[in-house]
Amino acid sequence: MRTTGIVTDPRFRQHLTGAGHPERPERLEVLEELLSTAPYRDLPRIAARAASEEEIARVHEPSMMSEVAASADRPSTRFDADTSASAGSFDAASLAAGGAIELVDAILSGDLDNGFAALRPPGHHAERDRAMGFCLFNNVAVVARHLRETRGIERVLVLDWDVHHGNGTQHSFWADPSVMYCSLHQYPFYPGTGAPDEVGGGEAAGCTVNLPMQAGWGGEEYAAAYREVVLPVARRFDPGFVLISAGFDAHRDDPLAMMRLQDGDYAQMAAAMISLADECCDGRIAMLLEGGYDLDALRSSVQIVLDSLREPPAFDECAGAELTSWGRATQDALRPYWKF
Repeated sequence: MRTTGIVTDPRFRQHLTGAGHPERPERLEVLEELLSTAPYRDLPRIAARAASEEEIARVHEPSMMSEVAASADRPSTRFDADTSASAGSFDAASLAAGGAIELVDAILSGDLDNGFAALRPPGHHAERDRAMGFCLFNNVAVVARHLRETRGIERVLVLDWDVHHGNGTQHSFWADPSVMYCSLHQYPFYPGTGAPDEVGGGEAAGCTVNLPMQAGWGGEEYAAAYREVVLPVARRFDPGFVLISAGFDAHRDDPLAMMRLQDGDYAQMAAAMISLADECCDGRIAMLLEGGYDLDALRSSVQIVLDSLREPPAFDECAGAELTSWGRATQDALRPYWKF
């Protein structure tokens, strides 16, 4: 049994998005309820703390940081049609980024084997210069920069299984060969990025891996993508730490998308990435919550992922259908950089 740490904080619920918004405090309430039950109530808790300006500025422009900070002085701020903030949102966003940093530091220190951060607001859409897509600060990008610049991790893998492409994370590391960004996402879909030929720029060409998934696909297609693309490329990249942008909105019950994943598929995706972390970096893996908007599906999917972190199942590398034509297009785009 592995030691899995948890980050959660009631102050994340102070981020209020308005009546009817899918990214709502109840998402954290159902996870806090789960974490209060056996055996999860006994998992080590890592206290969240506000990320410093310096930590956030490794990813975001000062002007953007100031815009988000200014929302603390207003009952309501709207950054775009989908993205709003309340007076408590800046504190919640700062705590989310800082709490995720504390989690990876606890893993590096040996206090934990791995961990899960139940964060709000999510982060992977946030660009260097703007909040968007329900996201204020890009939590996973802030953590990746922290690992690189202050903890000496030479290569960091960010795997994003949220149903939406993480445009902000991709852009953060587009030209950085020390961070590989790999995304499986419904396509075409919001935010419109994530085509197979988006592979990174300059010295980082080949370090952006996009696997578009067609609406209606499920575990068979995802398993093939992990088997034929994600794991072969990630093994050759050889990360020193694995970060997961863990969205659960590709679940078949989620109202915002049209994918067909089930709880067990998340266990298999977790198993694939845990096995990779075991091979490459002594099991160092942290999962940061992104999307997931059906409350029952969110709870059950997080539960099975927590169980996988604590006692990893075997990843069946023989499972899944044949690789889709889109998966082959990703392979073709990456062949100049990686061997399949």
